[in-house]
Amino acid sequence: MFKGIGNLGSLWKSAQEMTGKMQELQDQLRAARITGSAGGGMVEIEANGLGEVLRVRLDPALVAAGDRDMLEDLLPAACNQVQAKARDLYRTSMQSLTEGLNLPGLSEALAQLTGRQG
Repeated sequence: MFKGIGNLGSLWKSAQEMTGKMQELQDQLRAARITGSAGGGMVEIEANGLGEVLRVRLDPALVAAGDRDMLEDLLPAACNQVQAKARDLYRTSMQSLTEGLNLPGLSEALAQLTGRQG
């Protein structure tokens, strides 16, 4: 009558292990550092693996020139680059974490999470 209960216990244990691994992955991503830049390095943005911006560096010559239009162009370009790197790092990390799990649709779900196909 209760044949599936053994499997349920195993599934629960696996879910708890995965939760622990996900927390560990989040901690690793939070500690990771990635950089995006634009304008040949005139604007540089440092973020963690979660995509949270930690630091913005502007070339002193760019600031001294007072070229507001250039700054307004370069800042989003550097932000977009660092965000793309963060998404790639997240996707790669998730693929490593879920390696060996045979779950239908997992690859497609990870691609949707990061906004990329692949």
